[in-house]
Amino acid sequence: MKLEWDKTGERLYETGVDHGVLYPVQTGGVYTKGVPWNGLSAVTESPSGAEASPVYADNIKYLNLMSVEEFGATVEAYTYPPEFAECDGSVEIVPGMFAGQQSRKMFGMTYRTILGNDVDNNDYGYKLHLIYGALAAPSEKGYSTINDSPEPISLSWELTTTPVAINTVIDGKKLKPTACLTFDSTKFDKAFMEKLEDILYGTNPTTEDAADGTEARLPLPDEILKLYQEATAAAG
Repeated sequence: MKLEWDKTGERLYETGVDHGVLYPVQTGGVYTKGVPWNGLSAVTESPSGAEASPVYADNIKYLNLMSVEEFGATVEAYTYPPEFAECDGSVEIVPGMFAGQQSRKMFGMTYRTILGNDVDNNDYGYKLHLIYGALAAPSEKGYSTINDSPEPISLSWELTTTPVAINTVIDGKKLKPTACLTFDSTKFDKAFMEKLEDILYGTNPTTEDAADGTEARLPLPDEILKLYQEATAAAG
C-alpha cells in the first residue's frame, strides 16, 4: 500500500498538563499518601546523557559507546502542596514557621497531558506520566510589587531522578531501571486505566460508614505490569 499522510483521525497532537499528584517517599522507599498538586502550570521533561563516545581502531571508526541516559524535568507551578515543603528543603519548626536549607526529601509525582486529533479535538485521549526518585534543586523565587499588570508569582524547580528497578522480564529481556513511565490511554483497555487511576488518585468509601476507601499512592513498575497482566487475562 502506498503511504498516505494526514489521514482523517490521524492528525494527532498533545497539549496541556493537569491532574498533578505529589507522592513523598515514606520509610522503606514506598510512595504513599499522594496529595493533589494544585496550580501545576508546566512540566518540561529534560533527558540528558545517551551521548556517543566513538572508539577508533584499524584506522576506522570501530564503534560508538553510549553514556548512561539520565531523566530530569523542570516543574512550574503557582503553588504547591504543604507536603512538598520538605522536598524543597524546608521544615516547619512550629506552625507557620519554616526553616530553609534543610535536607531535601525524595518524592514521586504524576501528571496528565491531553491527546487530541482532528476529529475528537481534545477528547481523543490522554497520557499519564509517572516520575520516580525525584529530588528538587533549590530555585529562585522572584517577588515584585503589585502594579497595573499584576501577575502571580510562578515557582519553578529543577528535578533530578534516581531510577527504580523493573524486575519483570519483557520478551525474554530484563529492562534497565527507569525514572519515568508513560501510559497512552488510547492504547489500553479502559478497565486497566481505571484500575491504575484508582491506585494513583485513591478511591472513596462505597458507603458513608465503609472503610474500603484507599489512599492515593504511586505503584512501582513491577506492580503496574502485574496489574496489566491480570487485566489482560481477565479480558480474555
